[in-house]
Amino acid sequence: MTTLPDDGLIRCPWADTSSATELYRDYHDWEWGRPLRGAAALFERLSLEGFQSGLSWLTILRKRENFRRAFGGFDIETVARYGDADVARLMADEGIVRNRAKIEATITNARAAADVDLCELLWSFAPPPRPRPADASEVPAATAESRAMARELKRRGFRFVGPTSAYALMQATGMVDDHLRACWVPPIVR
Repeated sequence: MTTLPDDGLIRCPWADTSSATELYRDYHDWEWGRPLRGAAALFERLSLEGFQSGLSWLTILRKRENFRRAFGGFDIETVARYGDADVARLMADEGIVRNRAKIEATITNARAAADVDLCELLWSFAPPPRPRPADASEVPAATAESRAMARELKRRGFRFVGPTSAYALMQATGMVDDHLRACWVPPIVR
């Protein structure tokens, strides 16, 4: 893999490794940690976090457009109507992660999301803003809020939503700002 040229910007370590790609850096610089609202956008992130479980995030980013196409732009009502034929179609789609449990969980989650205000529900678990971590050792894998979010989502019928995935969702959607203090990305205002 070709190393990206040094642009002089300090980034969070996960986005500034020798294996970083432009796609990965752009995700870090312009998307990760920025407040995200909107049911379809949040459902997409929730779904992609579920698909990422056990895989690298870069794998998911590379397949993201295929996921969007395969899952109807992550329109909740559309995905909630998926049936057996759609599962078979998705299992045959080489452009996405073909894991039956994750595909079925995404459909189940759409059905659960159709019954709630997803934005309000997810953001209700956002903790008060806190200072950015000084280094990666200060970034937790899960928090009391992510455990509570996972518990509530499971209670409402969602699947593939453990505390670690819930925390990753909180990071990705700006509910928490885990960019390191030295990172060039300006502090997030939610």
